[in-house]
Amino acid sequence: MTRRASTLIAVQPRRPPFGVWDAVAIVLILGALVILAEAARGVALPLGALDETPISLDPGNLPGYAARTALRMITALALSLLFTFTYATLAARSRRAEQVLVPLLDILQSVPILGFISVTIVFFMSLAPGRVLGAEFAAVFAIFTSQAWNMAFSFYQSLRTVPDDLVEASRCFRFGAWMRFWRLDVPFAMPALVWNMMMSMSGGWFFVVASEAITVGDTTVTLPGIGSYIALAIAQRDLVAIGWAIGAMLVVIAIFDQLMFRPLVAWADKFRFDQGTGAPPPTSWVLSMVRGSRLVRMAAAPVAAAMRWSYRLSPKGGGAVAGRERTTAQSSLGDRVFTAVVLVAVAVAIWQIVRYVLAGVPLSEIATALLLGLATMTRVFVLIAIASLIWVPIGIKIGLAPRLARIVQPIAQFLAAFPANLLFPIAVSGIVAFRLDPNIWLSPLMILGTQWYILFNVIAGATTIPGELRDVATNLRVRGWLWWRKVALPAVFPFYVTGAITASGGSWNASIVAEVATWGNDRLEAAGLGSYIARATEAGDYHRVVLGIAVMSAFVVIINRVFWRPLYLWAERKFRLG
Repeated sequence: MTRRASTLIAVQPRRPPFGVWDAVAIVLILGALVILAEAARGVALPLGALDETPISLDPGNLPGYAARTALRMITALALSLLFTFTYATLAARSRRAEQVLVPLLDILQSVPILGFISVTIVFFMSLAPGRVLGAEFAAVFAIFTSQAWNMAFSFYQSLRTVPDDLVEASRCFRFGAWMRFWRLDVPFAMPALVWNMMMSMSGGWFFVVASEAITVGDTTVTLPGIGSYIALAIAQRDLVAIGWAIGAMLVVIAIFDQLMFRPLVAWADKFRFDQGTGAPPPTSWVLSMVRGSRLVRMAAAPVAAAMRWSYRLSPKGGGAVAGRERTTAQSSLGDRVFTAVVLVAVAVAIWQIVRYVLAGVPLSEIATALLLGLATMTRVFVLIAIASLIWVPIGIKIGLAPRLARIVQPIAQFLAAFPANLLFPIAVSGIVAFRLDPNIWLSPLMILGTQWYILFNVIAGATTIPGELRDVATNLRVRGWLWWRKVALPAVFPFYVTGAITASGGSWNASIVAEVATWGNDRLEAAGLGSYIARATEAGDYHRVVLGIAVMSAFVVIINRVFWRPLYLWAERKFRLG
């Protein structure tokens, strides 16, 4: 027996130390390092170097511009993920923190990108005086503000809807807070979070023009990138250059899809709460390379060991929670103190804003800003309703068909990433030629970049519909409108509300771009709060910028508190799994 076993061992072929996937991994890693090093080469240069090498519409410069833009977007996405894991987790785990953080998130997503830039550009430029690095900080932060809020809302919604049986299982296994986060919360939220990361990356493309071609009053900074290339092409009415920019964007989006998002979708599929769909799992050649490469496993081994070590160091959880609960009297007193502190802080902030605004704006103009806010609010509600009627049924169909989802994913990414600025020539030319009302026909530009939040969230929700639920509906012959009303719509409703909240806030954000459209010397404006802020930003009138941002934030917070948040809580209570 021993001799036979030794013979079998002797004749087994020796596996080579490195295989084909290792070679592919080396090529990809080295290529990424070279591209990132080339893109980051000009970051430490003096700020005057931007004037010495101005943006050129020569297509040969587009690869370098695309690398610079891609580096900014990846950096912003990494920061957004870190923000999501900390901010959303705190909001979901602490009731007191939730009372402050969720309304604050509503405000943050309502502040226009140019509002962030106008307020923060001086601060970021001061971090690296006289260097391009300061302007890069401002651009990355602007892109971050177009990505982080959607991801945070998605993660928060997932943490609030973790099934009760999984929570009980984590308590039985005595998971501590750190271990539960990485073993339960993150895996459960990952399928929806990956889709929202794709949407957030696409949202960054929508605002990349504003983030790379920054003009605030007398301060003008133009960073090399696809966004600044597009801004110059629009200013010079160069349709050929716009076509080259679209082609470069398509290539970059395809690269992101193949190297980042398709592997993430395939990897996150194993974390789906329900695995009984009967459909083949999504695949990715990059994921196959990661799993088949010994070099990647060797590089990942220390990280895995560090995570296991952190689990042992973190305190263990218990099965009972009663011992950690405070008395009702203590809780009530703490709530009153916390509420008082928050109200005082809010009152001080409001007083500072009012004092600053009234120092440079007449009191009657506040009423004007409120009326403009009502005009923008009407556009947002109408556009969200139209987008919901279109994309909810389409998203459900795509989410229930994995093969179709793999085909639609890159197409939807490109459409979501397509900057509305590139459609301004068509919009402006059509409105001028047919003498249309800009107040009506500029409005669709507000939803072009934000409607995809609804689609991507509905797709993510449809992929989580349990196979047993669909099988029961099939066996009971539930079809037609009854199937939509009893199965599909209730299942995706919490995800839809998350997408609609983000799309609503994003539409307010996009109004600053969409309500003012330019093509060469032609300029059209729609009456609204977005155009008000845009004019104030161009003039460097910070008093009116703050007034516009404050009014917009108030509108968004009130709408979310009165309409979206009750709808969200009802969806969470009525349709959550478990």
